[in-house]
Amino acid sequence: MTAQITLADYLQTHATPALASTLTTLATASVAINHLLDKGALAGIHGEAGGQNVQGEAQKKLDVISNDLLLNALIHNPNCAGVASEELDEISPANDDGTLLVTFDPLDGSSNIDINMTVGTIFSILPYHNQGQKATEADFLQAGKHQVGAGYFIYGTSTMLAVTFGQGVAMFSFDPMTQTYILINDNVRISEQTAEYAINASNRRYWLPPVQQYIEELVQGDTGIRQKDYNTRWVAAMIADVHRILIRGGVFMYPYDTKIAGKAGKLRLMYEANPMSFVIEQAGGASTDGVERIMDIAPTNIHQRIPVVLGAVEEVAYVKTLHDKAGILANGDKSSE
Repeated sequence: MTAQITLADYLQTHATPALASTLTTLATASVAINHLLDKGALAGIHGEAGGQNVQGEAQKKLDVISNDLLLNALIHNPNCAGVASEELDEISPANDDGTLLVTFDPLDGSSNIDINMTVGTIFSILPYHNQGQKATEADFLQAGKHQVGAGYFIYGTSTMLAVTFGQGVAMFSFDPMTQTYILINDNVRISEQTAEYAINASNRRYWLPPVQQYIEELVQGDTGIRQKDYNTRWVAAMIADVHRILIRGGVFMYPYDTKIAGKAGKLRLMYEANPMSFVIEQAGGASTDGVERIMDIAPTNIHQRIPVVLGAVEEVAYVKTLHDKAGILANGDKSSE
């Protein structure tokens, strides 16, 4: 029988000591969150917390609990210079001598909690260059290509971790008996082609013409120009849809729409789009806002929103081609080309 490789074993050979320590802190917090989810209503975690986050969204009780668990753990890690959470208005400075910054979405898909469906924690790790000084929001405003680590913990039928440090994607499964993450795949790869897509079709009337055309072609299946049938999958939690892509391929989209004026997109660049883009690219996929590579985009604030198209390389490239043919960017502005 092949010896099992634990997360601790893997980190010893694939991460710097600072990265290993930070990932271990995140993993420890994820176990606490997982235990609360296991108890469900018995732990009193269902329902609304009674407030709103900086995004103007109603917070679930476990949103707040998960945020506090992660925040408290990270600010006490000596390698962490600062923390930014989707749930908090401002960044939280930590240890001035730390070399890393961490952003996180404490509980992606929290609307699924009460119905016992998949949720998860998404994280991004960035370098910190101003040791000896208190971290500020400006320190976090780095393009995604500068990430030194990213991934997610997914709390589903089993609890799993997917992580990258820029040398491929490794996937772990949590063993409830030993309370340890065990490596199950050290080279996650996704196919360049797919016949499966995920999108919130209820917003169809608000999409830009290139996206409407793309989805119409997929719906036409083998009777249309794509000449093959496509299946739709939608979990209403980015983390679940991305995890499915890593397991069996596909393309995920939350494109720009005109539903709410002035809202660039649904997903957050620093807490969702950048870390998931890093993971997807490291697994052989692609990730854009519909046109531009997401990890090349320089953020202007920590809560910036952005459209997202990620997954199978051929499908992501085709969506860009449709935008280019229409002469528009992902936000509907005219292209300069």
